[in-house]
Amino acid sequence: MQRIRLRYTKRGRLRFTSHRDFQRAFERALRRAEVPMAYSAGFTPHPKVSYANAAPTGTGSEAEYLEIALTEARDPQKLRELLDESLPAGLDVIEAVEARTPGLADRLTASVWELRLDGVDPADAGRAVAAFNAADTVEVQRLTKNGVRTFDARSAVVRLETHSPQADRPIDQPCAILRLVVRHVTPAVRPDDVLSGLRAVADLAPPVPAAVTRLAQGLFDEETGAVTDPLAPDREAAEAPSTADATAAAKAPA
Repeated sequence: MQRIRLRYTKRGRLRFTSHRDFQRAFERALRRAEVPMAYSAGFTPHPKVSYANAAPTGTGSEAEYLEIALTEARDPQKLRELLDESLPAGLDVIEAVEARTPGLADRLTASVWELRLDGVDPADAGRAVAAFNAADTVEVQRLTKNGVRTFDARSAVVRLETHSPQADRPIDQPCAILRLVVRHVTPAVRPDDVLSGLRAVADLAPPVPAAVTRLAQGLFDEETGAVTDPLAPDREAAEAPSTADATAAAKAPA
């Protein structure tokens, strides 16, 4: 059985796709692309697809991950192209690697988010970010299925800072761009929780909903403060045999 790990996006209007909607669209894409899927046992078999840490509905993402199990081996790049063609624009499969190492989900320990706050002066956003970063705890509330829950939104935030808007993007009103690095903890701290925290510590309230995009997710490197690529170990493991073969061929007698 071959396992393939995919990186896909949620862009544009497709950011409003729920995780369940994506699951249905992806299973249709598997059928259209005639992927030889492995199925679970039991009375209601379903394709063996493992989804990892999906972004909340309404947020965009450049770094969503899943893993599929196949009954027949396929070239990852050709499989990526077939699936990408079978999905609507915005749900784009941008990378595929063969799973050669264990624990993809264990390597998703942090995310990098961009929050675009239209109508917010960058100076006001900077002051709010400074107040948030200076706080030991920032309590926020979230409505859950079990009622309103209060928790600390500060402890999971590794870095929160302001960024300049893209130069090629026309701006006819104030706009603040925030970059957020947050650990995946329980309860999960989401970008909207951080926005609630900014409102709590500095009364920062954007006039329109923030445009939120996940830029990356992966293993958090404590030394560098970077969020690393979770598919890198699989690519390195795939390259290792070919490098070893090339070395052996070079040493072989003529």
